[in-house]
Amino acid sequence: MSDAANQNAGKQQTASIRYVDQPECSETFADAINNVFFDGQTMRIEFGITRMDEMKQGQQLSGRRYPACRLVLPVSAAIDLINKMQQTANALQQAGLVKPAAQKPVSSEK
Repeated sequence: MSDAANQNAGKQQTASIRYVDQPECSETFADAINNVFFDGQTMRIEFGITRMDEMKQGQQLSGRRYPACRLVLPVSAAIDLINKMQQTANALQQAGLVKPAAQKPVSSEK
């Protein structure tokens, strides 16, 4: 085996992936995240939708939350989602739509 082949043997090849849009792909609306769970192999996200009960005078407003869809991602896609959400959060913060989270002081107790 040549030196070049030995050097490339341990390297993983990357594929060139082209995005192809499918306008007929269905969309799911959600107004809440019900659960996020990571089991070491996949991240599971359950999106929810809130349905309000009929308003009755003199009674407290009430509603129910139903699952709208469950998304299961392998680790690589979960990391990609986290990175893209951080980029989105930074853009919203720069636009002044989101305030940065207050950092808690580090405790020096021993």
